[in-house]
Amino acid sequence: MQYPSPDQPFAVKAINRAGAWARRIGVGSAVLDADRLMREASKKTDLCDFGDEGFLPGLQILVQSLNDEARLSTIGRMAAKSFVLDRLCHRLQIIDYRKQRPEVARQQIERPLFVLGLPRTGTTIFYELLAQDPNHRWPITYEVAEPLPPAREESFLTDPRIPAVDKQMNEIETLVPGFQAMHELGATLPQECIAMTSSHFMCVMWGANFFIPSYDEWLRQQDGSGAYRWHRLFLQHLQVDYSKPRWLLKTPGHLPFIQAIVDEYPSAAIVQTHRDPMRVIASLASLTCALRSAFSDEIDPVQTAANETTHYARMLKTGMEQRERIEAKEGPGRFFDVQFEDILNRPLDVIEELYGHFGFEWSLDVRNRMHTYLQNRPREKHGKHSYTLEEFGLSREEHGPLFAEYCQRFGVKSEA
Repeated sequence: MQYPSPDQPFAVKAINRAGAWARRIGVGSAVLDADRLMREASKKTDLCDFGDEGFLPGLQILVQSLNDEARLSTIGRMAAKSFVLDRLCHRLQIIDYRKQRPEVARQQIERPLFVLGLPRTGTTIFYELLAQDPNHRWPITYEVAEPLPPAREESFLTDPRIPAVDKQMNEIETLVPGFQAMHELGATLPQECIAMTSSHFMCVMWGANFFIPSYDEWLRQQDGSGAYRWHRLFLQHLQVDYSKPRWLLKTPGHLPFIQAIVDEYPSAAIVQTHRDPMRVIASLASLTCALRSAFSDEIDPVQTAANETTHYARMLKTGMEQRERIEAKEGPGRFFDVQFEDILNRPLDVIEELYGHFGFEWSLDVRNRMHTYLQNRPREKHGKHSYTLEEFGLSREEHGPLFAEYCQRFGVKSEA
């Protein structure tokens, strides 16, 4: 696959080429600036309280990394500014709304169910199946993209924000033709809660969209406590007008922050999915290159794969260490492990086992809902996602040892 795709619209290519030419002659090369973006967000919303200032270090290093490392195209620079500005506006708006409605701060988050694991390990379909349980409340894409006002039960799937957010999702497919075959997008699909921590600027989402190794390195060194305090605040906001017995939450970005999850949500139940990491990294490198090509014309697939391999190997190691400490203290009952092949071959049986492990109510109605959803959601409905280790400079001999401890710990088999 070429980066960017040769099927990218001519108008997009023309804008990027014109912008690159302008920058070469010293025109239109203004850098992103954290303070300026905060002032712009305040002006746009007519608000000034950003809440806990713990988000500032992440914002500052993110902006610096975008300027210095991301190799942004013209459209990429516009998108990066828009993404950062939107998240700053979300902070202002959510905090202001919280002041207007004191009942938001009184919302209780009881026994949330977290799904985490390496990207491309079946977390998405597993998450969507779990979302069929009427007892589960999950973040829906449009309410995370546009969190004001909080969604309501009676209009959860008919909210007027849906068409606008669907249009935003379609723009990704325009910039990255074929992206839906890699990762389905839609305003009414369950959303990863990673998007909520992006407005605390402590989130792997930024590194998925942009080549920002300095930010990724900084992120791995954080304990995540501030991000998960914001995560809880965001959930309180979302559920104030529509709550259910249990939140269902998912993102691979939780991997290095398991301790922060347990500290913030002492009753959390955690599911970890597992798959051959070398298959994961090849698939992830393909996805990351494609996504970043929406915002940069300088994509190095081999460098991308090498960085993602190191990044996720370290995230896994951190998560394993935290999990071992938690299990040594309280036993293994908080965690439930799922192998990728079981998600593919017997997903409903695995989910029934999960419910038994955590003491959740299981019924024929819940199973039938999940079965119906599975029948109507075939794999590869948007096309096949193809990739090889070799095209990304990866080999089991060189990179496999980085994951040997993980594979041994969780009994993960090679898909070679």
